[in-house]
Amino acid sequence: MFIEYIALDHTRPCLAELGKIIIVGKPSRPIDAVLPLLNALLPNVISYNPRAGALVLRRKLGFITLLADTIIITQVKDVDEGLELLNAARDLLNQTWEQREMIQPRNEERRTPRPLDVWELLPRTNCRECGEATCMAFGFALMEARRRVDECKPLRVADAAAQRETLRELLGNYEAANSVWRTSE
Repeated sequence: MFIEYIALDHTRPCLAELGKIIIVGKPSRPIDAVLPLLNALLPNVISYNPRAGALVLRRKLGFITLLADTIIITQVKDVDEGLELLNAARDLLNQTWEQREMIQPRNEERRTPRPLDVWELLPRTNCRECGEATCMAFGFALMEARRRVDECKPLRVADAAAQRETLRELLGNYEAANSVWRTSE
């Protein structure tokens, strides 16, 4: 077992959503050795800075920031949900560590794609066939994992295959992200 527990250190109000809280946990030991492994494994990594030892994951609502000695989870409903998420983080860290021999660490820096990075890969026709008013709105929905790339009909044509795959790579293929992080509310 890599870490025995992640203790709830404190909570504070979440400024992003009134009524929600931010959970701050302290792992039983530093977790920085696992961060490059998670960076290689998880498709919902939106930022990794190896120099700072910080990995940020997107969840359906909010973010999870993993630092060497701290875990911060935003937009949490209550302390009970926060404790569940901290336990899920502990399990993920332990499972990843157990499999470390089979994982090629990804040590290079990653960053969140900017909205214009996504928009440039969309057809920019504003056809509304995806259900959004504009391609920019669809791009934001993709970045928030509320939409899937395949919902853009112009991107489904054979000629757009390279564009479609580039877009999936840029987004980190959120469609396949670990459901614990994406669906917890």
